[in-house]
Amino acid sequence: MIRIRDLDTLAPYTFPDPERALADPNGLLAFGGDLSPRRLVAAYSHGIFPWYAEGDPLLWWSPDPRCVFASDGVHVSRSLAKSLRKSAWRWSMDRAFADVMRACAAPRAGQDGTWITGDMLIAYARLHGLGHAHSLEVWDGDELVGGVYGICTGRMFSAESMFSRRSNASKAALVALAHVLRARGFPWIDAQVPNPHLMRMGARTIPRRRYLEELARLVAQPAPRDWPKSISPVADLLRQ
Repeated sequence: MIRIRDLDTLAPYTFPDPERALADPNGLLAFGGDLSPRRLVAAYSHGIFPWYAEGDPLLWWSPDPRCVFASDGVHVSRSLAKSLRKSAWRWSMDRAFADVMRACAAPRAGQDGTWITGDMLIAYARLHGLGHAHSLEVWDGDELVGGVYGICTGRMFSAESMFSRRSNASKAALVALAHVLRARGFPWIDAQVPNPHLMRMGARTIPRRRYLEELARLVAQPAPRDWPKSISPVADLLRQ
């Protein structure tokens, strides 16, 4: 019988081989451990991420197949392009990381609760302070209307969650994020688990083994330090 591993029985900050993850539920690999920065960076560097509900054990996953975007492959439909050209929205990076996470954690229609727990909010804010986690914000004037956040390990960006308070605002965030990453040598955006919305935006699935091979190559490269600081019009991205 295949059993998932208890991280507290392994050497500190190590994980089982992701290829040992369960097929059902898809990708469940281990439980236990903690959400310390060192643990989280080690996990993402090996294609593993935490995902659990408030009050449940801390669970770690590496699904097969893996959902990814090519950084030059985010689909911008004609209607989306038209909407963004007409908007006065602007985007920024790392100006409101905690606000983006809290917005992503807020209840959504048709969902019971959230997987972004209070402990996760604290842990990822700590990662942000250390330069491993980043947010991209979409603004309508001074109002935060959309955004996305994730983890950077080398030249791989793992997008954790998006939110939208205006129609198309989360799509605008993804378009802007892809632009930023493409300009800094990130070939892929890890989207972890597919869903219809991501697939319509241009995501695709690849075998976990291929993902892990590419991840190993990208993690070995230095992470960029020149993240954008200014607030820029979203519409300008469509002209570049």
